[in-house]
Amino acid sequence: MSRRTLALTLSLAAGVVLLPGGAQGAVVYRSNEGWTVEGDAGSQVEGSAAEQMRKAETLESEGKTDAALDAYRALLKRYGGSVLAPKAQLKVGMLLERTRRFDKAYQAYETYLTKYPRADDFDVVVESMFKIGQLFLEGEKRRVLGVPISASMERAQEMFTGIVKRAPFSKWAPLAQFNIGQSLEKQDKFPEAIAAYQQVVARYPNDAIADDALYQIGYVRLREHQGGSYDPASAQKARESFEDFINRYPDSEKVAQARENLKNVEGKQTQGSLQIAKFYDKTKQYKAAVIYYNDVIRQQPGSPESEIAKARIEALKTQEGEDALRAGPERTETGARATARRRMQARVDTVSRPDYSGPPVKVPEPVETAPTGPKLRTSPSNLGPVPAVEPPLPAEPEALTPDTGLPQPTP
Repeated sequence: MSRRTLALTLSLAAGVVLLPGGAQGAVVYRSNEGWTVEGDAGSQVEGSAAEQMRKAETLESEGKTDAALDAYRALLKRYGGSVLAPKAQLKVGMLLERTRRFDKAYQAYETYLTKYPRADDFDVVVESMFKIGQLFLEGEKRRVLGVPISASMERAQEMFTGIVKRAPFSKWAPLAQFNIGQSLEKQDKFPEAIAAYQQVVARYPNDAIADDALYQIGYVRLREHQGGSYDPASAQKARESFEDFINRYPDSEKVAQARENLKNVEGKQTQGSLQIAKFYDKTKQYKAAVIYYNDVIRQQPGSPESEIAKARIEALKTQEGEDALRAGPERTETGARATARRRMQARVDTVSRPDYSGPPVKVPEPVETAPTGPKLRTSPSNLGPVPAVEPPLPAEPEALTPDTGLPQPTP
């Protein structure tokens, strides 16, 4: 470690740093600004807000930026209730922005909106905040102790959210809400980005940015679909978004691109239906195959895929007959049959996933058992015992003979 570095370290530890010209300043840490040097000879607070403002402006005109910053901050601390305080707060943000300390500048402007929401420079401050957020959206790097570290889309998102929250009715609010969606999209947070764009359309339907937001909803859903989304409705949602955009904004310059995206979505859907049809065709489930071949024809009539589907349907009709291919009620599935069907569907879903690796799972054919019931007797030898014959009913009772040993009634 050099002597100069050691001296600086000791000075920082003592809370005082030597400034050029022999002046001294205290090293102060603020949570929203980091480490700053204050307390030089020119930072003594004057007796009134006006005098302190003149002093700060003089230091600024002389190019003494840090000293001017200290003077403006001193005014805010001593004369925070003065009519000059909003201007001093604005100057703090402007000087920080001028010296490319964008994160701190944004915080200074944010303080302005919070403390002085009715001040004259409200719109100027919001515009400055928006420009800083735009820089971060375009890749401006965050700084730690003045050193640029890395770009932060999350910070851009926070900045635009702050504008929408503190200035929801300003002319920059619709663009800020749109850029929230942009920052989320760059983070690949597609559902959140869609929600942010939907807020643009809902809150600012008459703003010029609303059509871009509606187009972007379809575009993000298309990206989801192209990226291997497992939501089977993603393609349909993308199609509906582009159709909605074309119907609502037919004069937009993005209509042509929206139509191209629609063709892309339809082509993806058709390819998916064709692959499913081929799978059922290969596994000899011809009824299901014909259903998906017809789906291909319906989705893109006249396309090469539809011609393939038509040719295969005609071949199956010749091979199996139209009656065998006609969709109709199927026989009731037994437990084993239903289980086998579910396994087969699971196999299709698993193998078709883009992240699947490994051999396909073989699904055993279900063994169907005949319904249980009484066996038919086919020969006399397998006849079993017949039920016993019921005894005949008793005959008419015989006439009773009187017992002579008993007294007889008198005639």
